[in-house]
Amino acid sequence: MRTNADLGLLILRVSIAGMMFMAHGWGKLTEFTIRAPYFPDPIGLGGTVSLALAVFAEFFCALAVVLGVGTRLATIPLMATMAIAAFVVHADDPWGKKEFALLYLIPFVTLFFTGGGRYSVDRMLLNRR
Repeated sequence: MRTNADLGLLILRVSIAGMMFMAHGWGKLTEFTIRAPYFPDPIGLGGTVSLALAVFAEFFCALAVVLGVGTRLATIPLMATMAIAAFVVHADDPWGKKEFALLYLIPFVTLFFTGGGRYSVDRMLLNRR
């Protein structure tokens, strides 16, 4: 029974973080200098800093979640980024605009509480100790 739960966590972790990594993080990282002057500043730190924080979450933290490295810790910036996207950036937008960010937020919240599961680097390192 536990094997099914761990397999489910692996699928959830790799799919949601992989989509975030490829569909959002990679583009922001590779086009950083192009996007920086126009990136929204939802928390008052400036567009470039906001973009850097988004890249950190959507690229680096998402990659960590895919691998299961520091899964719980890596989900915190991802949850913050998606919450800001849903409730600040899209605050005045219709539900459909908020929904996309929330559909990313919910699995990251789940992974925050469950961790990466048996099939993660975290677990392999824990088992070596």
